[in-house]
Amino acid sequence: MAEKVVIIGSGPAAWSAAIYAARAELQPLVFEGAITEENRLSGTLPLGQLALTTEVENYAGFPAGDLQHFLASALSPDRLQYLNLLEEKHAVTGPELMELMRQQAFNFGTRIFTDDVVEVDLKRRPFVVHSREGHKIESQTVIVATGARANYLGLPSEEEYKNRGVSACAVCDGALPRFRNKPLIVIGGGDSAVEEATYLTKYTSKVHMVHRRDRLRASKIMQERALGNTKIQMEWNHELAEVLGNDKEGVTGVRLNCTAKEGCKTAERELPASGVFLAIGHTPNTAFLKGQIALTDKGYIKWTTLFRTATSVDGVFAAGDVADDYYRQAITSAGTGCMAALDAERWLSAKGIH
Repeated sequence: MAEKVVIIGSGPAAWSAAIYAARAELQPLVFEGAITEENRLSGTLPLGQLALTTEVENYAGFPAGDLQHFLASALSPDRLQYLNLLEEKHAVTGPELMELMRQQAFNFGTRIFTDDVVEVDLKRRPFVVHSREGHKIESQTVIVATGARANYLGLPSEEEYKNRGVSACAVCDGALPRFRNKPLIVIGGGDSAVEEATYLTKYTSKVHMVHRRDRLRASKIMQERALGNTKIQMEWNHELAEVLGNDKEGVTGVRLNCTAKEGCKTAERELPASGVFLAIGHTPNTAFLKGQIALTDKGYIKWTTLFRTATSVDGVFAAGDVADDYYRQAITSAGTGCMAALDAERWLSAKGIH
């Protein structure tokens, strides 16, 4: 018998969709992904991008405070082993928030497969979902909530200091105490890089914007915004060669290499900084769809109906960052997860599937 709804993903969009679908008695099945080295390297481990972050200060309903006892009472013992409840912190962490969402979905009856979806057949009905471990699941509807992974340069030092000063989201992390009133680095030259750098100037007196060319790729209005901001210092014709730091402080600076044949005083130089923000784009996790769903020119799933999560395939819905290249926040992802579940429920009802 075909499932009513299969949800692919395990970030805030997926778990919110699961919570709403479960409460609507749709008995959702979630493929949360597998814990593999391949997924670690590609940034697609279970629990989404929030599993790779530290403190989350901007998710509504989780003000700063000691959550240790609440977490211990809310989560099952087998899931507590993944959390560091002894570490001193000021707010809920990304992994904790995701574990709470996962547990909430489970409490309402969501079934969870810790397995990767490698292929879907959306040309037949019911749809067929194929997993790496050999599951072959038929479903009347599918909610794709696989997210988008931030692009990194691939430097060993970059990997070493992730969550200790290296970030790919200024809006998520820029207000953290470790970055306030300290010099920061933004890598990139497009609109996103300018937005990140401009946002960070709220919290620091100096943002070094590192770009490998002698002019920005950003739109003209964004270029004017960056070049006219006295807190942003352009580091033209340079690229990040190494993130510098230590175990106690995390990131303490960067080493830059000159990319120009002429114009640089030295081939390499160092800058002090407490944070490095990568703004070189995101890659939506849509490869497994194999072209069966319409995408935007940036590769994100296209919503085909205004203010709805419907896609180009009737009965398939998309939620979270896999369909959002603009906001990319946990709370907006959770909101579209709710929307996708409601859209799926109403679609099933219209088809007479109960």
